[in-house]
Amino acid sequence: QVQLVESGGGLVQPGGSLRLSCAASGSIFSINAMGWYRQAPGKQRELVATITSGGSTNYANSVKGRFTISRDNAKNTVYLQMNSLKPEDTAVYYCNAPKGYWGQGTQVTVSS
Repeated sequence: QVQLVESGGGLVQPGGSLRLSCAASGSIFSINAMGWYRQAPGKQRELVATITSGGSTNYANSVKGRFTISRDNAKNTVYLQMNSLKPEDTAVYYCNAPKGYWGQGTQVTVSS
């Protein structure tokens, strides 16, 4: 029912910035909570950030103060602004919605 497509990943040097986008095939107005996860090689998938329909946000401790999640219902899109990137942020980043909906992932590589 809901298809999610991530974009915006790439290669960036430490201290750089990227903005990820998650475009939904349909309206996300009725979706209470959207989130971003990431998975590094050999690691479990971990929660990065969430945002509710009311705009409340939560972040993993590792990204607090550096990442910002936002939501644009008119564009059916969720964003993740990533600043002050570190090598340990390197991972495939996935968008998710309730009922097991996931995007295909977008690669973020932070390297000098």
